[in-house]
Amino acid sequence: VQRLCPYRHSEVPGESMPRAAVLAALSLSLGAVPALAQPDGKGLYDLQCNFCHADESLGPSLTGIADRKIGAGSFEYSEAMKAKGAAGVIWTDAELDAFLKAPTTHTPGSKMMMSVTDDANRAAIIAYLKTLK
Repeated sequence: VQRLCPYRHSEVPGESMPRAAVLAALSLSLGAVPALAQPDGKGLYDLQCNFCHADESLGPSLTGIADRKIGAGSFEYSEAMKAKGAAGVIWTDAELDAFLKAPTTHTPGSKMMMSVTDDANRAAIIAYLKTLK
């Protein structure tokens, strides 16, 4: 079966309907590709956070961090973190998000140098942190 080429307005030799049907089915199936999986908060935490926060030698324990006053606990926090805590600032989702995105911008003088620049990864880590009780 021959058909007209939409660009040249002439017949295309050897063009068959089965090929056109396969292309149509392929183009429809591409629209049904599932969304990429959401980032795994625990996996990201284990890769990016756990090394420093597993014990209090490099960073504070993050158990119970959600809704806790900044700088609370036995860790030796920077003066900047202690000042935020003294001002009554709490680790809300928004505070955690801003801190993880750019720790030294959020809290100049912070000891934490690692950032989580990807929005979805930050959200996944924060969701995981909230499970640590």
